[in-house]
Amino acid sequence: MADRVIHISEEDAARDFAGVLARVRAGAEVIIESDARAVAVMRPAGEELGPRLLSESLALAKEHAENLHHEPILDSDFAADLKEIIESRKPREISSWE
Repeated sequence: MADRVIHISEEDAARDFAGVLARVRAGAEVIIESDARAVAVMRPAGEELGPRLLSESLALAKEHAENLHHEPILDSDFAADLKEIIESRKPREISSWE
């Protein structure tokens, strides 16, 4: 099934989401459609889509700013939300993991 493209309706995708994921895991690209128009594309995640280090994100942001020729400006609400999240973080309790 690898490297196949499958077209499926929204209704069928919702009815058998586990089946859609199984096809994606097997290597298929699934195009979810509504009235013959693509609304979503699901494909296996490559390693480039995995977790990214903060340093990598910052480097990408810097490169993007250089390409734009200006620094992006954080929305004040987003900045406040991010600050609240960072300040509310607590150390993980990992002693039970051993």
